[in-house]
Amino acid sequence: MRSTLADTIALHERVKANDPKPVLDAAAAIVEALTRGGTLLVFGNGGSASDAQHVAAELVGRFERERRALAAIALTTDTSVLTSIGNDYAFDRVFARQVEAIGKRGDVAFGISTSGVSPNVVSGLEAARARGLQTIALTGRDGGAVGRAAAIHINVPSDATARVQEVHRTLLHVICDIVEQAFVQR
Repeated sequence: MRSTLADTIALHERVKANDPKPVLDAAAAIVEALTRGGTLLVFGNGGSASDAQHVAAELVGRFERERRALAAIALTTDTSVLTSIGNDYAFDRVFARQVEAIGKRGDVAFGISTSGVSPNVVSGLEAARARGLQTIALTGRDGGAVGRAAAIHINVPSDATARVQEVHRTLLHVICDIVEQAFVQR
């Protein structure tokens, strides 16, 4: 237990010492999009799918403060859409096809990948960029293709998936807090 907590704390400290600009830029992009009537589209696989759903819930509902509902959707929640796209096209297209269907210029596409190599997250970000959406990636390891596919890249530099997920959750809470503060003040 102590070893796991020490590793988690050490990675949080490493990330805390990094440049905060990507996190602040991501929050600012989301605030700008939501202010202008846009939507946040969030997606990832496995634990990152869960994180995508968590972020959408925090913004549509509330994080810590009362404020208006904010437009956010996790592209990981509709099993009929996911399985039909996976079956009729390919699993690599499950996020891209949804971005093509509902993404609009002025929206934000936020891809999450602990490995940085998830082909469907890369495809989702590429589809978003092609449609004129702002793109954000939250990754682990060295960021890989997912990090390179986004205009704003937040990286948690570790190969330990569980530790990356723990820091991802913290960073997502930081982003939700910043976004929410912007709308409480209005």
